[in-house]
Amino acid sequence: MSNASVYMLGTRTWSEAAEVMNADTVALLPLGSTEAHGPHLPLSTDVLISEGMARRAGERLASMGISSVILPALPYGVTEYAATFPGTIGIAPATLAAMLEDIAASLHRQGIRTLCLVNSHLEPGHIAVIRQATAGIARTLGMSILFPDKTRRRWVQTLPLEFQEGACHAGCYETSLVLADQPELVHDELRRTLEPLPINLTQAMLAGITTFVDAGASKAYFGTPSAATAEEGEAIYERLTEMIVTTVLEARGASS
Repeated sequence: MSNASVYMLGTRTWSEAAEVMNADTVALLPLGSTEAHGPHLPLSTDVLISEGMARRAGERLASMGISSVILPALPYGVTEYAATFPGTIGIAPATLAAMLEDIAASLHRQGIRTLCLVNSHLEPGHIAVIRQATAGIARTLGMSILFPDKTRRRWVQTLPLEFQEGACHAGCYETSLVLADQPELVHDELRRTLEPLPINLTQAMLAGITTFVDAGASKAYFGTPSAATAEEGEAIYERLTEMIVTTVLEARGASS
């Protein structure tokens, strides 16, 4: 039987952390944002989803004999499209890059050699910083910095049609994920009344639109929240877990 484990770093003592901070352990860092997600989902939606992904991936890796440590989530990101909505808090690209670099350096000093960034905030500027930071960290520290990027074609085609069509912000996709993990945080009666808003946010961004409101989302949601179910959320989590685990195994020269 495998002795591999999943450690939630923030709930452990320093002496417990000493047992797992080594080159054999994969560190999973949930990334997200604090921004408007419709009138029915919490501001921390992206963070909650990333935490759910990291937890499930850690459990899957443990079943394969690979230990992981799940770091406390980084709840802020580059968030400009939702900036006009109350509660949205953004940080500068340079700030995000510096935070990722500092976290990686701290982990490296403690013996961690593999860091996997688990991200659910899909704003282009945010994604760009993560991609650039991972390349820089890998060069500077010689660490294995993994970024299972769900916006890459390889993974996009495994996700639901709403995601593929770019109308997934606070829609059926994200609402289903929160329903599967923390349903008490969803304003369920309200979300059932929301009209579908099948606007392709990805195309709007490519066209130069820079805010949710200008893209036609006056309530900070796209897609169809009313169609969301916990069952759909669990099915999506399965695909996202496979994405992370496959990325880790490929980096280790193995396959799932």
